Amino acid sequence: MKVKEKLWTYRDYLELNDDKRYEVINGRLYEMPAPHFEHQDIGMTLAVLIYNFVKLKKLGKVLPAPFDVILSEDIVVQPDIVFISKENLKNIKEGRLFGPPDLVVEVVSPASYYRDRYEKFRIYEEAGIKEYWIVYPGEKAIEVWVSKEGKYELHSIASGEGKVKSKVLKGFEVDLKKIFM
Repeated sequence: MKVKEKLWTYRDYLELNDDKRYEVINGRLYEMPAPHFEHQDIGMTLAVLIYNFVKLKKLGKVLPAPFDVILSEDIVVQPDIVFISKENLKNIKEGRLFGPPDLVVEVVSPASYYRDRYEKFRIYEEAGIKEYWIVYPGEKAIEVWVSKEGKYELHSIASGEGKVKSKVLKGFEVDLKKIFM
């Protein structure tokens, strides 16, 4: 849901004084509605799997939404899941990440499909986020996109059954049966 027409900045975003969740995408403020049960269940299951792998291997930190990722003065996003490598933890300041995380996950809902699949895809690609997972609950599918020379290429995909694997988190793969129960 797009809110008030004006060019929003990170500073404007910080001045919002309510309990709602927002993102700023290319200077536009979007209110983030509360996710529904299926979205949260899928996101939590995937976050736990990624978290356990990252913790076991001591690779960095995994955080679920809401967590602010400031990619530029006019782009503030809250991906459903964020992985920040040990090397990039230095970019956390004031409780927020300034700059690209290493991996992000978005669980698509009907209201967020275009923004997640097209707008955020381009934003994450241009920001240099190494890996972008797009989860489609209705299709029981996951796409894993990886950055190669500044452009995303499809690295792994599964629908219904099968597994997807990460490039950034070497050795990490997920059986879709664990996600879409």
